[in-house]
Formats: sequence, structure tokens, C-alpha cells
Amino acid sequence: MINIKADEIWAVIPARGGSKSIPYKNLVELNGRPLISYAIASAKATKGITRIICSTEDERIAAYCRKQDIEVHPRPEYLASDDTDVIDVLIYVLKDIEQNEGGIPDIIPILQPTSPFLLPAHIDECISILAANSEAQSSQTISDIPHNHHAYNQRVIEDNWLNFSFPEERKVFYNKQRKPKFYSYGNVFVTRSRTILEDHEIFGSKSLPVFIPYQYSLDLDGPDDLELANWYIEKSIVSLPFLDNVNIGKDVC
Repeated sequence: MINIKADEIWAVIPARGGSKSIPYKNLVELNGRPLISYAIASAKATKGITRIICSTEDERIAAYCRKQDIEVHPRPEYLASDDTDVIDVLIYVLKDIEQNEGGIPDIIPILQPTSPFLLPAHIDECISILAANSEAQSSQTISDIPHNHHAYNQRVIEDNWLNFSFPEERKVFYNKQRKPKFYSYGNVFVTRSRTILEDHEIFGSKSLPVFIPYQYSLDLDGPDDLELANWYIEKSIVSLPFLDNVNIGKDVC
């Protein structure tokens, strides 16, 4: 039985130190700010979040978070590898806090540092619609995808031959007008603690959508994404006015 703390909403920021695509990716500079600072600033600017927790095994990340008055939950090394599933991290964090504090909130927003263009309004809307629907297990932002990225347009290489990933579907849905509407993940998901601890899932089978513009869904994975993110900011393709209203340090320890 999970003891639910009413009127509390805790955001969890999973931020390990290792990254092969960009060394120390969570602290890499984006437009003069550490990447993780965008998630922190967005969380601080929300209306609903009452506590912000960073899960990390890395002391540099931990030190930066503490300077921003963000609580750090130490992550064991076995949960900090390249193939660690975020659900295992969330289970560890929530079980540990529940054991030590006697309860956890119903609603848990998960803020990933690799989604720098997350707006506070995105988070608050996900929280609001999930709180209003007791049947829902989670909520998440989603975006339209460019037509060329549609699943039925994707290819795979098999025995050195290039083929469609879904050849039978491709025969039926061969143009844009015929294809069913698909969406890509946006930039945030908000889930119930029971979905995490009892179902061992993030989204569950009943997840509510919040639509956001495609440009805000940018996931910063490699150097090209970092260059694109800087360009988005430079050209005002994204607008992040809350950054100037939240006291967030720009210097990494």
C-alpha cells in the first residue's frame, strides 16, 4: 500500500554523469547555460510542482543542483550505465523516499535535461489533466511529425537490401493523405507513483495527450542537436521567457 501525500507534486530530474555522444552532456553549455539548468528553471517556474529532486551519481551535477537549491538524491553506480532504464531509476528514488519519509505524491513529473525547450505551461497542463482524470495513468506532450519521418516511410537493411520497415502497410498507405496520423513524443511526461511502483511502467496503457509545437520537442542527443538547439534560440524559433524570471546560475562548479 502506497501512502499518498496529498497536495504535493514532486518533479524528478534524472541526470547521470556519463554520456558517449557528448561528454558530460547534462552540463554542456547551451546558449551560455548548462543544459540541465533549462529543466530546473522550467520546474521552478511551474504553478504545481512543490519539490524538485535530481537523481544523479555524479558529484559535479550534484554540486550544480545544490547551488540552485535543488535536492539531490544519490544514485548508485549500477543505475548509471548507458543501458539503465529510467523506470528503474524512478522506482529506486520513490521507494527510498517512501521508506524514509513515509509517503510520496500521487503525481510525479519527469523532467529530462535533454529536452531543453520544456515550458512551465507544458508541465502544468500535463499535471492538470492527469489530476482531473482518475482513470488516467499518465500524461505526456506529443507533437506532429514531418511526413518523411512517418513510421510507414522508414526503411531497414536486411541481408544488405534496403526495404520498408512495414511493407504491407506501405502498400495501403502509400501517400500522405492515406497514412494514419502518428505523433512523436514531445518533451515531458507526468505519471502516477502507482504506475511506477505497482505496474513498473512509465506511461501505462491510459495516457493523456498534450499537443505542443514540433520545435519544442527537440531532444538533445548528439553534437548536431546541440548546434540545432543553439540555432533555435538564436533565431527565436523557440521562446523561453521564464529563464529571465528564475534565478538560475550559469556557472558549473
